[in-house]
Amino acid sequence: MSKPLISALAQFVAATAGRNMTKAAYAAVGVGVLSMVLLTDNRANEASSWVHGLLWACLVYFVFEWLVRLRHMARTGRLALYMSSSAGIVDAVGALAVPVALVLGVAPKTAWLLSVLWVLKVVPGIPGLRQLRRVLVLESGPLLSVLVIFLMVVFLASVAEYFLERDVQPQTFGSVPAALWWAVVTLTTTGYGDVVPVTPLGRIVAALVMISGLGVFGLWTGILATGFAAETRRDNFLKTWESVSKVPFFAALGPAAIADVTHMLRTMELPARTMIIRKGAQGDCMYFIAAGEVEVDLPGKKVQLGEGAFFGEMALLGNNMRGANVSTTKVSRLLVLDLVDFRVLMARHPDLAETIDAEAKRRALENK
Repeated sequence: MSKPLISALAQFVAATAGRNMTKAAYAAVGVGVLSMVLLTDNRANEASSWVHGLLWACLVYFVFEWLVRLRHMARTGRLALYMSSSAGIVDAVGALAVPVALVLGVAPKTAWLLSVLWVLKVVPGIPGLRQLRRVLVLESGPLLSVLVIFLMVVFLASVAEYFLERDVQPQTFGSVPAALWWAVVTLTTTGYGDVVPVTPLGRIVAALVMISGLGVFGLWTGILATGFAAETRRDNFLKTWESVSKVPFFAALGPAAIADVTHMLRTMELPARTMIIRKGAQGDCMYFIAAGEVEVDLPGKKVQLGEGAFFGEMALLGNNMRGANVSTTKVSRLLVLDLVDFRVLMARHPDLAETIDAEAKRRALENK
């Protein structure tokens, strides 16, 4: 076996040993689930041998992936932690569910249905899933309260309809469990129409249940929307805080002052070769470079400013006419401080005002 092939195989095994999904794993999940779906189609019987071959190939890959991770975790002393984690359980189920079903005598066509569990392997890679889990945990109290209301309405409505409709419709409302189906369908505003109250009082109860359903699901929607909005604000605040702390003029400030600055700044993500400032334009903000680089086009020379530098401050210190063109040289993240917020910030932090003023005067002398 050639050295490049051995090196490529070692890299593949190392990537597989990690807890993140690889491109090969995504491909195996896609091919495997699609093959399982084709196996259930009677029109694909002629190609069933190919379908079974693809399913076995995907299963072999997932067994290989599971064994590689077990070996890696055993070497690092984290085997027990991995096996008890959600990722370890999903890997084990993906590797063992189908073989165990086949060994127990389950029909192959039925046993391969368990390959649908492979889709669980992509769950950790779904963007925003961690945020959703955090929202559900933080808002678990209100969500459970609304669930209790939902169950109470369902139970009370089913008992009421049983009392009002049992003599008129004994087949559909002959027991409370039978009435529960109607209550769930009505409260969720699904409205199949297979079970409908016919008495006047029964219809009044049904109307109240429908209105309650709108309220219950409106509450759930509002709670989740508020939770997501709060998490989004939190993430944005943390990202801006990280960017602010990298700027030398802000790094010396205390946590309270940095939080103050963070609330005032807005972030701009810009691609390379993007014009930020045009000479002669009116200026109403200054910029801090959190990441990337910009180029200042001065008379007779061009100056590059990197991470931690700032520009555009002259427009906020009295001269609001832009004196040079400024553009990005590569992908950059800028923090923007508007004129109104600038004045408030300087009033709150005189030492920062002195630093920026001194740097602005030094730069003005250089630009002459």
